[in-house]
Amino acid sequence: MTESFYRSSRRKFIFGMSAASFSALLPKWVWANSTPALEVRKIVPPRLDTAYLGERILCYRPMRKGVPNMTLEQVNEKLVAHNYGHGGSGWTLAPGSAKHVVDLALASEQGRATEKSAPIVVIGGGVMGLFTAYELVIRGYTNITVMADSFEKLTSHNAGGLLAPVSMSNNPEIQPLIDKIGIDAYRFYAQLAAGELKDFSAGAKVLPSYFDDRESSGLEPYVGAVMQPAKDVVVDFGNGTQRKMVVYDDGIFIDTAVMMDSLHAALQGKAKLVKQKVEDFAQLDASLVFDCSGLGSRRLNDDSDVVPVQGHLIMLKEQVPAELQHMILVYFDSAKTKADQEVKRSYYIFPKHLPGTGENDVGVLGGTFIEGATPDTPNVEEFEILIANARKFYGV
Repeated sequence: MTESFYRSSRRKFIFGMSAASFSALLPKWVWANSTPALEVRKIVPPRLDTAYLGERILCYRPMRKGVPNMTLEQVNEKLVAHNYGHGGSGWTLAPGSAKHVVDLALASEQGRATEKSAPIVVIGGGVMGLFTAYELVIRGYTNITVMADSFEKLTSHNAGGLLAPVSMSNNPEIQPLIDKIGIDAYRFYAQLAAGELKDFSAGAKVLPSYFDDRESSGLEPYVGAVMQPAKDVVVDFGNGTQRKMVVYDDGIFIDTAVMMDSLHAALQGKAKLVKQKVEDFAQLDASLVFDCSGLGSRRLNDDSDVVPVQGHLIMLKEQVPAELQHMILVYFDSAKTKADQEVKRSYYIFPKHLPGTGENDVGVLGGTFIEGATPDTPNVEEFEILIANARKFYGV
């Protein structure tokens, strides 16, 4: 990898250590005498004692090296539109990515010839598949089948929920397209948060998003297009610990498990959801197919560039929901796991809430990014490291 490629992709692929993370905490008098006074934001740390830590979750993000696959391919008589490999940015990019890929397909000769009542198959029951199916629904297509191994307890359900492009490996040449797709997605979620979408009633809201710096947020391309500039602030945790951070007050929180339920509801009666594993494109009757198979694309599309990126998350319980109405993402160190795999550690917290849990069971802690890790290498020691890093961040 060239140095120029590393610099251009650093903010998207969180494989670098943030210079601000775990830096020595400066006394208040240092800031007061060396920089203009900054706004102080008070944040109450979450309860991190063992009694307040809930389910530990492993998830596997489908990352495609170099660029997500958002291309068209002719497979015998079928037109296959690929839409997979977005890494940890699936929720961030899904609405815009679905729009982009559906636009490509329908602008093709075969797409233009496809009648609104013709059978169309979407492969994949995660966020990419459901948003792609929904995009086809709002374009007026009436014979859509979503086929997947499973529709429950997917990585899409477990994902954190901050709208920010992370865990990707983008070729710089495609970065303008990724930024455009992200901006389109932001507009969708902002409309949802404002109650302006007739098919959705819950799943996203505007919340302040805190980062170490502007570069590591990945959100600077959105500023001026859909977001306001970030502010430099001092975050005060009320226990003697303060950190200098930047905040985007118009960040978007996506409550992913809730949003998956909302997508299922939006597709109810408009698309068929069929639990079936697709082994080969040839087994499908439709002439127009959308491949949103995520990690399954490694086998289905013979794509060796697709790799899992393992993540460790911990659900919180018995918290004070009003004190968790913000998001934080900071990057820490790189290291080796006990399985000798490279781990990129971060700390994030979002006010995620799983349907069916208590109203005070709010919040998710993360997380790790371990490229190539599988269920055979769960790296379970990372859960304790995550908790220790969270306590150190807050100074508790």
